[in-house]
Amino acid sequence: MKEQAAEIIREYGPFPGITDVAGVSHDGERVWFASGDRLNALDPGSGEIVGGIDVPAHAGTAYDGRYLFQIAEAVIRKVDPRTGAVIATIPAPGNGGDSGMAWAEGSLWVGEYRARKIHQIDADTGAIIRTIDSDRFVTGVTWADGALWHATWQEDQSDVRRIDPATGEVLERLRMPPGAGVSGLESDDGDLFFCGGGGSGKVTAIRRPTTIAETG
Repeated sequence: MKEQAAEIIREYGPFPGITDVAGVSHDGERVWFASGDRLNALDPGSGEIVGGIDVPAHAGTAYDGRYLFQIAEAVIRKVDPRTGAVIATIPAPGNGGDSGMAWAEGSLWVGEYRARKIHQIDADTGAIIRTIDSDRFVTGVTWADGALWHATWQEDQSDVRRIDPATGEVLERLRMPPGAGVSGLESDDGDLFFCGGGGSGKVTAIRRPTTIAETG
């Protein structure tokens, strides 16, 4: 397993009126992050919040190229970012214990926090397609260049790790600094990960290692 310290590129926030950052996603231009009762659109260039949607937003966030998906309690809402309208709802696999979420391969990938699992689910029905086990709490999920990454936050320690999607084996690990928890994770389809900072109220950009997707 490769292991190194996470390289922090930039911190955003804290932001006025926002005390907690949960799920994080990226639509190709803006970073979307969940803050309890609102999805916020952050311009990563200026560092300013440039928009938002009033929708319950307690955990993971994902973007499929057209719609945002947002976990709140035991439900995943499909939201049109242009209008803020909720298009559909599906059950969350952890029934309220869910954390990170990503879109890849035509499915949603949802972290179940304390169960230490990542579920691939049908985005139309919520049906679980398969489950990957982790050895730590799962707090964020993303895919980048065909590789599956997830964040952990346990016993005041966080890291971002690349895993084998078939076995859950940890292939690469980026250690976050002491006190820097990761509550949400998303790739920008470039060389960055955006990480939610939980109760810090911040979003942190870290460098994503250039990695050829591999299996165990």
